[in-house]
Amino acid sequence: MKVLVTGAAGFVGSRLSKALVARGDRVVGLDNFDPYYEIAHKTRHLSDLEDDTRFRMVRGDLRDAPALRELFERENFEAVAHIAAMAAVRYSVQFPLIYGQVNVQGTANLLDAARLTSHPRCVLASTGSVYGRDTPVPFSEAAPAVSPLAPYPASKRAMELFAHSFSHLYGQRTTILRLFNVYGPHGRPDMMPWQWAQKIARGEPITLFNGGHMKRDWTYIDDIVSGFTAALDAGLEWEIINLGCGQSVENGRFVQILEALLERQAAIIEAPCPPSEPLETFADISKARRLLGYEPKTEVGAGLKHFVAWMKEENLL
Repeated sequence: MKVLVTGAAGFVGSRLSKALVARGDRVVGLDNFDPYYEIAHKTRHLSDLEDDTRFRMVRGDLRDAPALRELFERENFEAVAHIAAMAAVRYSVQFPLIYGQVNVQGTANLLDAARLTSHPRCVLASTGSVYGRDTPVPFSEAAPAVSPLAPYPASKRAMELFAHSFSHLYGQRTTILRLFNVYGPHGRPDMMPWQWAQKIARGEPITLFNGGHMKRDWTYIDDIVSGFTAALDAGLEWEIINLGCGQSVENGRFVQILEALLERQAAIIEAPCPPSEPLETFADISKARRLLGYEPKTEVGAGLKHFVAWMKEENLL
C-alpha cells in the first residue's frame, strides 16, 4: 500500500512511518519542519527512516493547497495518515489563529486534494481533548463534544466536522482517531513526560496542577501506532474512534513512577488547574476493540520505563 503520512517528522508520524515501512508499505512523508520545537528533534525522529528505500520525505505545508493537489496527482496514494497539526493546548491559548489556519484549513486542503484525485482512504488524528470538562467518564464517541476548552481542541473538533461533510458529500472514506495523551520514546519535548523527566533528573522543580489529582489516559506510542495501522487497513466509510489506554492515572502517580525510575525526588510546585485543561481524560475504547481489534498492551509503569531508558540512550537526561 502506498501511504501519505503527514507530520512524518514528528513524534507519532515518524513512529507510524517506521511501522508501515517495516511491514512493507511504501510511505511518502510530508512535513513543513515548523520550528515550534527544535528541528534537531525532528532529525532524530527521522534518523531510523532516512536509509529505508520504502520511505521518502517531502517538505511541504498543508496550507499550500496547489502543492498538495500536485502531490496527490503525482503520487496516486492509496491511503492517507493525517497527523500533521499545530498541537499543544497551552500554546494554542497564546497563539489561537494559527490553529485554524493549519488544523482546519490545512485539513480541508488535504481532504479536497484526496477527493479530487485517487480518493485514498483517510485516517485523521484528532484528540481526546475535544471532550472538554462536561463529558462523563469514560469518554464515549457518542458524546456531543461541543465544549472544547482551548483553540487546539476546538480546531480539531472543527476538523472532524469538516471531514464528515467530505465523507457525506463525496463518499470520502474517513476515520477520525481521537488520541489520548501519547507518550514514549521519540516523544515531543514540549509534553509533560519529557519535561517532567528532565526536570526531575536535573533537580529542577515541576508544576503539578490541582495537587497532582488531575488524571490522564496515558497511552504508549506503540499502542497508538497499532491502532492507527489497523484503521488504515480497515478503510471504514466514516467513524470516530477513541485510541487510549483505557485507564485514568493521576498525574501525581505518574510523577511517582518517574521518581522511582530516575532515583530522584521531584521538587513540586502546586498550582490550580488552568481553565484550558480538563480535570480528567479517560477513553472508552470499546469501539476501537470492536472495529479495529485494538488492544493496548503497555501500562504506564512499563511505558515510562521504556521512555526513560530511551532518553538516557539519547543523552537527554
